[in-house]
Amino acid sequence: MSEFVRNIRLWFAPEQVRGEGPTPDYRFSLANERTFLAWLRTALALIGGGFAVDQFLPHLHRAWRVGLALALLGAGVLCSLRALNHWVRCERAIRRGEDLPASRFPALLSLVVAVVAVAMVVVVLAGWAG
Repeated sequence: MSEFVRNIRLWFAPEQVRGEGPTPDYRFSLANERTFLAWLRTALALIGGGFAVDQFLPHLHRAWRVGLALALLGAGVLCSLRALNHWVRCERAIRRGEDLPASRFPALLSLVVAVVAVAMVVVVLAGWAG
């Protein structure tokens, strides 16, 4: 079974993570949980931003509005799924005494948010010019 599929199974059976090694200092697990919750707050903010773009910019051309809203909503969905997967991977690594897993996701998320922000700047400037 691939590591990714195993991680997905652990999403719904976190008690099985305890079998990965000795119990670590609880502060490490709590820090991992706080990081997970921070990622969820980011996901909620992105989802809220996507709904805000769709609902509060009715005069924006439909293609722009839908595109920006879907980009933010999609980033929120990916962020929430990634938060859970990262929590499991980190918890397993902590229990095994391994290095924490590296991730390219923060760079990807930052690029998506930056592209949406630049598009919003263009929309705002076009609105002021028009």
